[in-house]
Amino acid sequence: MPPDPVYVKEIDAWHVYRVEVLKSPTGWLNLAGLFWLKEGINSFGAAADNDLVFPPVAEVQNYGYFLLDKGMVKQVLMPGVLVTNSGKRVAETQVVFHPDSARQPVMESGSLRWFVIKRDTKYGVRLRDLNHPNLFSFAGIERYPVDAAWKVTARWEETPGRTISITNVLGQTTPQSAPGTLVFSLNGREYRLDALDEGDPDRLFVIFGDATNTRETYGAGRYLYVPKPDSLGEVPLDFNKAENPPCAFTEFATCPLPPIQNVMDTEVRAGEKDYKHH
Repeated sequence: MPPDPVYVKEIDAWHVYRVEVLKSPTGWLNLAGLFWLKEGINSFGAAADNDLVFPPVAEVQNYGYFLLDKGMVKQVLMPGVLVTNSGKRVAETQVVFHPDSARQPVMESGSLRWFVIKRDTKYGVRLRDLNHPNLFSFAGIERYPVDAAWKVTARWEETPGRTISITNVLGQTTPQSAPGTLVFSLNGREYRLDALDEGDPDRLFVIFGDATNTRETYGAGRYLYVPKPDSLGEVPLDFNKAENPPCAFTEFATCPLPPIQNVMDTEVRAGEKDYKHH
């Protein structure tokens, strides 16, 4: 049967929004660096003798340094160096990462933006360039044809308080909240995918692999966001919305990988194909 044009329009609109997010100031296409900090002083700027060498677009050869001290990071600027946060000049010395803070400040200098991230026991400075060449060379993401056969309803098997081990591309393995399993059928076979709770009140996060990985889709699997179960314990799964992880677009991401139980021994020929331009 020909695809329902209303449904195709819905998926196409989702994809347009997905691309807008990728290209936005907080998207993945503008990442220009990820610098891991050592305990103590870490100088940064465009000069080659810095510990953290920013790209040539940086306006300052030596901004100053980051001080990592037992889980807290301070940014100490050289006298006269202008760095802003939300358009306002920041102090020469400022805490840019504290373990008790829900959000970390974003520093601004020209087209560059940076902030501190924590991955397990590692602390790093993530750098963005709002004029990154990737934004202008982006060639779009190839997709499989929209097919409603890949939209299924899953049964929710709740597992309160459960965690599962998730490994990221850095090789770090940490426990993640997995409050339930999605059980569904494709082509007459039953499959199960563990879903993760990232704190979103409305959505669950699914990392899955399938037999198209490395051949037509990204080698390390794909991501799918799904609604939380309804009152009947059902969850709609639409693999037409399967998306590449950030690592398909940049080497400066720290993507989680699918747990072994979420690697399906079938081809999921729906959603995004591999972004081969990176």
